Amino acid sequence: MNDYTIQLSDQGTVAVDDMILVKGVEAGAGSRILEGFKPVFSAEAVTRLEKKGYVVSGKTQVGEFGLDLVGEFSYYADQEEELKGAAARLVSQGAVKAALGVDLNGAPRRAAALSGVDFLKPTYGTVSRYGMISCAASGEQMGVYAGNVEGIKEIMDVIAGHDEKDGTSLREESYDYCTDLAVNGKKVCIVKELLDRADEEVRKRVEAYADKLCKNGVVVEEISCDIFDTANTAWQILMNAETCNNVSRYDGVKFGYRAAEYKNIDELYVNTRTEGFNFLTKAVILYGSDVLSKNRYDDCYGKSLKVRRIVAEKFEELMKNYDAILTPVCSKTGYKAYDIKEAFETVFKESVFTSTPNLIGIPALVSGGVQLMGKQLNESVLLSLAGSVERAGESL
Repeated sequence: MNDYTIQLSDQGTVAVDDMILVKGVEAGAGSRILEGFKPVFSAEAVTRLEKKGYVVSGKTQVGEFGLDLVGEFSYYADQEEELKGAAARLVSQGAVKAALGVDLNGAPRRAAALSGVDFLKPTYGTVSRYGMISCAASGEQMGVYAGNVEGIKEIMDVIAGHDEKDGTSLREESYDYCTDLAVNGKKVCIVKELLDRADEEVRKRVEAYADKLCKNGVVVEEISCDIFDTANTAWQILMNAETCNNVSRYDGVKFGYRAAEYKNIDELYVNTRTEGFNFLTKAVILYGSDVLSKNRYDDCYGKSLKVRRIVAEKFEELMKNYDAILTPVCSKTGYKAYDIKEAFETVFKESVFTSTPNLIGIPALVSGGVQLMGKQLNESVLLSLAGSVERAGESL
């Protein structure tokens, strides 16, 4: 599939992941079910970049619908022994200036940490979702990979801002991102419960990053906070339910893959979806169907919506005392290939580090292999904290 190949000599261009539409370029979302689908329009973010003179060099692989750890279960590529993430790897190699990625369940943030690049999942609604292959509309968000915070700022300045074509878009026409706010006296907390979930190497990485912040005048404290497990459970329920609804449109009738053998319309649906979806997506569909069922709706889906509000309120209360939260983004510094039948449980466990920003729409920045979370629309604080560490490293 030549549409998915990026020439490594194309310096200064931007790549987009396979969840983002580019006019006339096959968009498969990493799934066989969308094989052969070519959109007739581009995502709003792609259009804005092209109008500013950026060149979109091609598409990068994602795991089917972005549901896995870092893109390991794409229909269009074999799983590698050491899992990295295609877009993050290209940015780390300097093959592209930046890349756009859809953050549904933390995969781009994990990939950025593993490849040693930056990724910003911005505040929900600041970047248009128009032209994304949607799975969980209430929490998925397009973000930016770059080699440093300056690169993220440059792309965010172009793509962020109101889009009338997106019903979830915030009203601000544009946003002013900054990477050099004064960080002296800022307060950052480390959540003990999340740090304890990571292995020793990751804990050392977080502690080393905290030391660098302290040298720049940032006050870093360790706290105990119990909302992250709750947030993860709530987001997994909502994300699975919404994904179940959204992928139901893929039935082999109008576009994408169609099973070769069927006797009637019911068999067409069943055979197409059986052959077109991988095991992880099927597990998500089954779980999503269950939590949306009549007997489980109130106890699972309805309660998760209430939990979302409670988590948002508790996070807001916590952030009255702090400017950012410093956490791991992965439990380890590298992932190895594993069986897809283990994926549902594996991704659930890893998502405890990443799910809160998706659930309540706050920004999260990965830099230096760690994660900074902040209040809504507080990207500049996160970028400046990370920028102070990056600039200190360059001056050594």
